[in-house]
Amino acid sequence: MTEKTSRPHKAGAFDIRLIIALLLGVYGVILTIMGAGFTSDDDLKKAADVNINLWSGIGLLVVTALFVLWAVLRPLVVPPSTELAEESPSE
Repeated sequence: MTEKTSRPHKAGAFDIRLIIALLLGVYGVILTIMGAGFTSDDDLKKAADVNINLWSGIGLLVVTALFVLWAVLRPLVVPPSTELAEESPSE
């Protein structure tokens, strides 16, 4: 009788950390572009001379890099699937 098992594999693109990193990265890029190129002096005066969009965008990009680094260094391993390893005894 042969037992069919498959070896464990990585979650890859379906890892939730990469999906979160993608979303945070998109928002980070948008905020960084808005902060770097489209912030007026009136906007800066409203925010106590702090470019909030720029700093928030940079912060989101740093968090994105940390999520990607985490997913690369500690990949999620999907356990192997077995059809029916042992039949349970019926009583």
